[in-house]
Formats: sequence, structure tokens, C-alpha cells
Amino acid sequence: MASATDTARAERRAAKPRRARPRRGLKASRLGRLIVVLNVVSLVILVAGALVMTELRRGLYDARLQSLDTQAHILAYYLGEATGDPPYSDLDPRYTYIILQKTFIPEGERARVFDASGDQFADSYTLSASVEQAPLPPARKRGEPGPKPDPVRQQKILARAHAELTREVQQVLSTGKPVLEVRRSETGERVVSVSVPITRVKQVLGVLTLEAADVDKIIAAQRAALLPYAVIALGVTLLTSLMIQFFVARPILRLSAAADQVRLSRARAISLPDLEARNDEIGDLARSLETMTATLSDRMDAIERFAADVAHEIKNPLTSIRSAVETLGLVTDEAAKARLTALLKQDVKRLDRLITDISNASRLDAELSREPPRPVDLAKLLGEVAALYNETARPEEPRVRLVTPKGGEALRVNSREGPIAQVFRNLIDNARSFSPPASEVQVILERSGADRRVVVRVEDDGPGIPPDNLETVFQRFYTSRPKGATFGGNSGLGLSIARQIVEAHAGRIWAENRVDAEGQVLGARFVVSLPEAQP
Repeated sequence: MASATDTARAERRAAKPRRARPRRGLKASRLGRLIVVLNVVSLVILVAGALVMTELRRGLYDARLQSLDTQAHILAYYLGEATGDPPYSDLDPRYTYIILQKTFIPEGERARVFDASGDQFADSYTLSASVEQAPLPPARKRGEPGPKPDPVRQQKILARAHAELTREVQQVLSTGKPVLEVRRSETGERVVSVSVPITRVKQVLGVLTLEAADVDKIIAAQRAALLPYAVIALGVTLLTSLMIQFFVARPILRLSAAADQVRLSRARAISLPDLEARNDEIGDLARSLETMTATLSDRMDAIERFAADVAHEIKNPLTSIRSAVETLGLVTDEAAKARLTALLKQDVKRLDRLITDISNASRLDAELSREPPRPVDLAKLLGEVAALYNETARPEEPRVRLVTPKGGEALRVNSREGPIAQVFRNLIDNARSFSPPASEVQVILERSGADRRVVVRVEDDGPGIPPDNLETVFQRFYTSRPKGATFGGNSGLGLSIARQIVEAHAGRIWAENRVDAEGQVLGARFVVSLPEAQP
């Protein structure tokens, strides 16, 4: 009887636990989530620090302006009270100087008084006995030229400062309302300035401007306060980079080195247990590589066994041919020579059939991978196969009868038409070889219950299969011919090829005996179960 794929390999493949498919998408990606979270955390730290510093700067500006505004209103009140009664109210220069000298003006602040025309009336810097201090530039080496002054730039700075101050004073004189703003001083520094009107019974007599030049120090302090956030963000970014290096780059390099070792040392498998235990993408990759190399190793083992079986099967007819050729020259009887010649023809025919089936089996994997599966109507396909057998059958050969579901319902499976047709041809050939002359081989097509599978049964009226051989018949090169069958007419690869094709289509194939009510064997039955194609 013809055979199929190697049973031991099939059992090993069925017993091997299926690996979980690699997860896809960021939601299921542990490393992806980790990288995104760490980078977002570093970004959030920087943004939060910037927002905090912005709020702090705004709060410091507001507090400084409010403080200067309070001082300016107090000074403006006393300056206004020291004037005469309307309509002869006017600023008193002597009293103004006394107030500016006696009033405590903190270091870094400057008070200036402008009259009703906008001209400067008094300045606390010119009245104060304090000396303005500034850090000296770094010492220069002997002969080294010093920085050259830029009079044009200085003139621009002075002009801009004067314009901004004049605009501020004129705005107070025209509106009679205080003005609080940040502007540039004559030295180019930013100053917080408050200008309030000096009034006497709602008459604007002048403007008091109080400004503080410690804004740059405030900004420098804010930048220094932002530095820890930047350092923390930098640390998180470095930590992210190191984690990517440690958890991603290094394992990938290890996998690459292990793959190179498999290639260079011709090893059969790759194994990195510490990576395979990881529950992330690197673990999936390590397990996939291990599974791939294990599959390749099994494939190589199968090829080696197949080559050994082929060598053994080819050796038998070759030995017979050699013996017949050696004996042919010694035989003088014509009848004996005819028998030896007939034996040689049978062995050559057997060898030709064997080589043809071996060639078909060796090309099977390539054919299955080359042609993509598509929906195939099994009723139509089996009808064409059965018609071909019936058209070419001789009168004494068994015919093929196809039984399909009533109503002409189409039963489709996702398959490759060429290989799946070969399955049923091999089964029909096997059934016909065991069927008595002028009998009938039945091919029954039906749907199996609620599991949405398509079942094809190929039944014959032969002697059946010994119970111990129901699985053995699918082994390569296994043959068990009834008496009187043509010697060398079967290679023992038909059922092996059929099982290999069916399993490649996620199906099952098995053998059983047909029995009557009394348990008598009526023949053999081969069953093929394939998943039905979804509409």
C-alpha cells in the first residue's frame, strides 16, 4: 500500500508546543511603552520646570512692581503735600531734595522726579552719597589690548533708554494714571519701573519714577532654579539611552552573534535562555529564532532520513538489475533469458516510478510555498478528477463514483488547486490498486457538523488495512501489496505526499476500515478533513 509523510516527524511536530505569535502594536509592546514613557517623562520635567519658572518670573515681576508701586505712591504723596495751595501749587525743589535724601531708597533702586513739562527735576543718584559699584573686568596680560569702546552702540542704548523713559513719563502726564512696566536703562540693563503722578487736589504737578535694576539678577536666579530640572531631564534621557542600550541593543547584538555562530560552526540550534525568558519583543525574537533554527534542524534531519530512505529504496532495484545482468550472460536457455529480460524491464520500470515519485516529493515544499492558497470548489475539482479516471479506465479497472451533497451546494476550501488535486489522485490510485476488477471506488464529499469543515472520504472494496498498519501506511516507502499485484508498480510515497499536503493546508488525514453490522471488513476508507473557506 502507498504511504505518506514520516509519522515520527508528524508526531514530533504535533507534540511540540506552539509558540505564541509576536505581539504587535504599542499597546502590547513592553519596550515600546517603556521608551515612550521615559522620553515623555523627561519632556514633562523640562516643560514643568519651564512653566514653574515662568510662573515664578511672573510672580517676581508682579511682586517687585507692587513693592515699587507702594513706595512710589508714598513718595508721591509727600511730594504733593509739600506744594502750595491751588491754583499756585508747584513742586518745591528744596523739599523735593530733602525727601529724596532723607527717604530710605534701597540699594539698586533709583528715584527720579519730573515736572509738569516732562523735564527731569531731581535724581536720587545725583543726591546720594553712595558710590555706584560694578565688578571690574578680568585682568589682562601685559601688552594685551583692552576692549575697544563702541560709542555708536552706547549712543543707541542711551537713545533707546531716554525714549522709553520719556514715553513713560508723558503717558503718566497725559492720563494721570500710574504706569508699571519693564524697560531698558541707560546701561542696557532691564529695570522694573513704576511711574506715578505727583498731584495736589487732582492737579498733576509732575511724575515720580521709581525703578529697580535687579531684574537681571532675578532672571539669573530663575535660570539657576531651572537648572535642576534640566539636569533631571538630562539624567532621565541618559537613563533611557542606557536602558535602550542594555535591554535592546546588547541583546540584539547577542542574538546576531549567536546567529553567526550557528552559521559559522554549522550548529543546529540557537539557544539564549536568559533572553527567551523575557516577556517582551526581544524575548519574542529570541524564541522565534530558536523555533526557526529548531525547524531548520528538523528539516535537515528529515532530509537526511529521506536521503537514506531513497538510497535504500534505489539500491534494491539496482541490485536486482545487476544480478540479472550478470546472470544473463551465463544463461543459454531462451526461456530463462526471456524471464530475466522481463525482470530487467520490471526493475527499470520500478526504478523509473521510484525516481519520479522521489522527484515529486522533493519539489513539494517549493510548490506549496510558491502558490498562494485561494478558495477552491471541491465538488468541481473532484468531478474533474473522477471524470478523468472514468474516461481513461479500461473495462476491467475500477471506476470512480463521486457523491456530493444534495442541492449542488458549493463546498470551498482555501488551498492550492494543484497539490490538493494530487492528494485525491494519490488516494484514488491507492484505492483502485486494492479494489477488485470492475468494482467501484466511491469519493464522498460532505460538510462536517458545526465545526465548518469539509470532509472527503475515499472508499474501496479491497481487503482493508490491518489494524496495526492504520498509521504505518503513511510512512515513506511503506508498501503492502496484495498477492497478484504488479511488482514495482508503487513507490510507497503516495500517501506520504498526501499527508504532507493536507497538513500544509491545516487539515487532517487518516485511514480506517469499512465494516458491516457483523464487524466484517468491507474495504478501506481514507478520510481527509479540511477547514471550510469563509464566505
